[in-house]
Amino acid sequence: MVAARRDVGVGGGQPDHPGAAVALRPHLARRDRPLGYQAAAPQRFRRGSEGVVSTPAAGLPKVRGFRLPLGGQLSDLGYAAGWRVVRAMPEFAARNAFEAGALYASRGGGPEQLRKNLARVLDVVPAEVPGSLIRASLASYARYWREAFRLPSMNHQVLVRRLDEASIGGEHVAAALNAGRGAILALPHSGNWDMAGLWLTNTHGRFATVAERLKPESLYERFVDYRESLGFEVLPLTGGSRPPFDILTERLRGNGLVCLMSDRDLTKSGVRVNLFGEPTMLPAGPAKLALATGAALLPAHSHFEPDVAVTSISPRLDTSSGDVTTITQMLADQFGTNIAAHPADWHMMQPQWVADLSEERRARLGAGAFAPGADERSGSDVDGVGGQT
Repeated sequence: MVAARRDVGVGGGQPDHPGAAVALRPHLARRDRPLGYQAAAPQRFRRGSEGVVSTPAAGLPKVRGFRLPLGGQLSDLGYAAGWRVVRAMPEFAARNAFEAGALYASRGGGPEQLRKNLARVLDVVPAEVPGSLIRASLASYARYWREAFRLPSMNHQVLVRRLDEASIGGEHVAAALNAGRGAILALPHSGNWDMAGLWLTNTHGRFATVAERLKPESLYERFVDYRESLGFEVLPLTGGSRPPFDILTERLRGNGLVCLMSDRDLTKSGVRVNLFGEPTMLPAGPAKLALATGAALLPAHSHFEPDVAVTSISPRLDTSSGDVTTITQMLADQFGTNIAAHPADWHMMQPQWVADLSEERRARLGAGAFAPGADERSGSDVDGVGGQT
């Protein structure tokens, strides 16, 4: 997903979704606010507080007969219908339908794995995760899908302008490109990463990413077509004519951009790190690419405000250690900071931590996969490259 970069400034692009990028509030248009800036709302989700009340590598399980769209779990026809029907609906009708679905899914406490994951973020036991946060999380996930289905028909020119005004840290991308070695943006499944990609491609140039092959193949092709229509270059994780790592390396050496979803890789090629104080596995790809090419490794994040999806870019990570595990841990630390600031927007419905894996899964991975530096032993640049679903 790289290509000659366009010198169009530092801003963003995204579909003009009514709930994601309409009339920005003045405080969101300030570019000089620190990366740690956050709205007050997320702070309401604390121990013992109920407060007031995203593709998803985190498929949402069926809850009381209701199922939100799931990568690899709905048929190609179901997704096709979603893109056609939701795109044609009036905004208020689409919003109400998805919000009602999210509320229904939260009945009975919501998905158990989501509650376990959020408990780590809040540092509480699962039973103490506020119901308001569960509802907000499912609403955020539903919002991602509503925007995804409506994105192709939105006014991208208007949306890009709004996203650019709301973006934080775009100067880090510009600096990396000015240095001539490209940039790797690594981000978690939070907010709306498709909108973040639209912002990036319209302000700094086309970028390359990697996509998991969903089943059936027609569903995978539909998602590839969707993201390529937004200006992304999409490489298959498996089954391509060349390994994705090799192509990404070429793009970066040509001073291009690479974006990788990087918050989960429970395979033998993953790197063991600590996230919120517990061991988990992240992809080795971002760190390996940075070391192989000298490209800047930039942690990125997307979160929702009521009227816009905000893209934040952190300063480049220090890769001078030359150690994949050390660099990946720094990435995990920045992910943790960003996720904690906006926990409701982290769309992780699958097991994230080693402790939540089944005994069978742990045995399949093998004890060696959980040791520091396991990625170096695996020799695989495919499974651990990171990517999208």
